[in-house]
Amino acid sequence: MKRKLLITGASGVIGNTVYQGLKQDGRYDVTGADIVAAESQGIVQLDIADEARLKKLTQGIDTVLHFAWMKDEDDFLGKVLQGNVAGAYKLFEAAVQSGVKRIIFASSNHATGFYKTDEQVEPSDPYRPDSFYGLSKCYIELLGRLYADQGKISSINIRIGNFPEDDRPHSERAGHIWISGRDMLQLAICCIEADEGMKYLNLYGTSANKDNYYDIAYLEQLIGYKPQDDGAELLEQAKAAGRRIRRDETAYQGGQKT
Repeated sequence: MKRKLLITGASGVIGNTVYQGLKQDGRYDVTGADIVAAESQGIVQLDIADEARLKKLTQGIDTVLHFAWMKDEDDFLGKVLQGNVAGAYKLFEAAVQSGVKRIIFASSNHATGFYKTDEQVEPSDPYRPDSFYGLSKCYIELLGRLYADQGKISSINIRIGNFPEDDRPHSERAGHIWISGRDMLQLAICCIEADEGMKYLNLYGTSANKDNYYDIAYLEQLIGYKPQDDGAELLEQAKAAGRRIRRDETAYQGGQKT
């Protein structure tokens, strides 16, 4: 029997890449959902604040990949907390009640973006969010920690780096944290297939970039992740072709300027 998956935010740039890839993989029964339905892609409607709809869509689901997000720095209290953090809480509650075994959350490297670029950061290091966006990602990672420690569900948080729509990095900083579409799909599958005994995990989601801000080599042994691409190579190819590469290195991993 195929493992049943629900992907929120399935129309988004990252969510759609994973949604389409999982459907094509053939091993899974995949339901994609977003705030607006996309019938041509089989994506159904879901408002993350709609508790009844969440309960319906999580019925019979084995794993939820939570990629839905409302990014609004201007209204942290009104939109970010209500739409993202409260929405994640409602999703976790519905998932637990429906017997979902695991939630995989699309977190962000901005959860630790105020570490300096010359610091080696481990996923277990203290949070240092660089924005309200990063702060809200921290809240949801901790929400997953609570539910996992309570024995209610397995929670895996992927701190995704740079993921542009055209599947290539465009700046110096992006080259350190970029993840390709095929590596993002592989990483999602590795998290889906990770041992059921893995109750909680934070990890950085990047390709095998030269001079990566994060050491991700251990993920091959831990969950089988073997990234295929290198952002530095693509940047060198772009430079050789005469394309402009933004010089946007800053002192901080999140890209903040002092």
